[in-house]
Amino acid sequence: MLVDWSRVVNVFLDMDGTLLDLHFDNYFWLEHVPKRYAEQQNISLEQSSKYLKTLYHDIQGTLNWYCLDYWTNALDMDIALLKEEVDHLIAVHPHVIDFLDEIRRHGKRVVMVTNAHEKSLSLKMEKTQLGGHFDRLITSHELGVPKEDVEFWSKLQSIEPFELSNTLLVDDSRSVLESAKRYGLEHIVAISKPDSKQAVSAIDGFTCVETFDGLIAELKAL
Repeated sequence: MLVDWSRVVNVFLDMDGTLLDLHFDNYFWLEHVPKRYAEQQNISLEQSSKYLKTLYHDIQGTLNWYCLDYWTNALDMDIALLKEEVDHLIAVHPHVIDFLDEIRRHGKRVVMVTNAHEKSLSLKMEKTQLGGHFDRLITSHELGVPKEDVEFWSKLQSIEPFELSNTLLVDDSRSVLESAKRYGLEHIVAISKPDSKQAVSAIDGFTCVETFDGLIAELKAL
């Protein structure tokens, strides 16, 4: 079995790359923002991309990396507005809706746990209408620490009580998965194809699935 569902009470789900296609975010940060920044600064796209990649690298994995307000100030561009320019690329991964419905049918508590900034979360929930499938939506910005930090899980536990032995996390980020594992979560599944335009990439040390169909099959067999 991928998951021992008899022991799972709570299901924590990441958003970008797990429920939603990471292609939107990759395209936005690696193509759209560099293009708009090059136009603003009157520089070449190559210069813009090189400069932005340096900025990205310097704060990747920190709370600021996910903060739209930080990037709006750093680049002097309305990042939330720029996201709306390409929001047609926001898409739900295959089998996600069926998985969410099946979890609820089995009485599990379903919580979205995301690093996404509130403005990004709001845009994506508006576009996908996924919000109604969850008991609660929690962003790392509420807790003041990203999911990559082990402290995140203890802060999460203080506002959303859970036991390490009965909670499942599904995420696509190796650093987040490792953080959760260090904290002691016993049920962890990694998404191996977060971006539909890129190849499958298994994450060593974790149970990996490309889509949710295998998990759905297990739930239906209960």
